[in-house]
Amino acid sequence: MKNFIVKTLANAGALAVAIWLLKDITLTGDSTGRKILGLILVALVFGLVNWLVKPFVKVLAFPLFILTLGLITLVVNALMLLLTSWLSGKLNLEFHVSGFWTAVLGGLIISIVSWALHVVLPDDE
Repeated sequence: MKNFIVKTLANAGALAVAIWLLKDITLTGDSTGRKILGLILVALVFGLVNWLVKPFVKVLAFPLFILTLGLITLVVNALMLLLTSWLSGKLNLEFHVSGFWTAVLGGLIISIVSWALHVVLPDDE
């Protein structure tokens, strides 16, 4: 359970950095508390998308991983971020990613920040 909470907080932190750095990734809300709750809920959706959908996409795109020497990972991460944005809209969360290239850059930022936070934060595995 602690591992799940740590990963969710790392995702929330990485998403917050991407929102802060890129003007086309937005999280709106009435108050700071509502934004923080929205960010945690979006982090949960993002974690769920990465846990459920990303493995299937990686298996289907395996030849492209070999052909591009792994650079297709940027596209896969962008697609997961766009799917999170779409699902957030369906769940009435105020998170939105505008455009594919913004999603590529956002996915790169989220990957780097998430990796750094996972190195720093405790892990009970």
